Amino acid sequence: MFGMIKNSLFGNTEETEYKLLSSETKDGVSYEVRRYDAAKYASIPSEGRSFDQVTGELVRKLLMYIGGSNEQGEAMGTAAPVTVTVYPRDDGVMSRRLVVAIRIPTHYQQSPPAPTDGAVRIEDRPGMTVYSLQFGGYAGESEYRAEALRLTRTLGETAPFQRKQYFCCSYDPPIKPYGRRNEVWFLQEEP
Repeated sequence: MFGMIKNSLFGNTEETEYKLLSSETKDGVSYEVRRYDAAKYASIPSEGRSFDQVTGELVRKLLMYIGGSNEQGEAMGTAAPVTVTVYPRDDGVMSRRLVVAIRIPTHYQQSPPAPTDGAVRIEDRPGMTVYSLQFGGYAGESEYRAEALRLTRTLGETAPFQRKQYFCCSYDPPIKPYGRRNEVWFLQEEP
C-alpha cells in the first residue's frame, strides 16, 4: 500500500503519447482527433456493479500493481490517463459492464512485471484513433454520460465512431482539488 501511495504522489506520471490529427470546434464544442499507438495495458474487467460503485476500487488495484504489488516488487511510476471502457445501453445509460485500465509505463512495455493480484490482466491493445472531448472537475458516471452525449451531438449521426462502447478517462489523482482533466474518447471506425 505504501508503494502505491509513494508512487502516486512522488513518482513521475507518464502521459500516454498520441499524434494530434486535428483540433476542431463545432457548435461551440471543441474536440480533438488523436491517434494512439498499440500498447500493453494493465486492466480489470467488472460486471454487475455500477461505474460509481466499482471504479475507485479497481483503480486502486491497478495503482497497487504499478506501485510495486507485482512479482518483481517493481514500482513502475504512474501513467495517465486511467481509462474506463463503458458499454452504454441504447438509452445512453451505462451498463453494469466495464473495464478499468492503465497503460504500462514505456520502460516496462516490452516485459511488464507479472501481477500478484489475480484480477489484474496484462493486455495488448491495438492502435486506435479517437475523438476526444476534454472537461474538468470531479467526474463520475453522470458527468461522463453528459459529456458523451455532448460529443455524440457534436459529431452528429454520420460520424464514423463506435456507438457500443466509449472510454472515460481521468488524468489526475483524487487528491487533486482543482485543475482536473477528464476526457471522453469515442473510438473512430477504421476504414
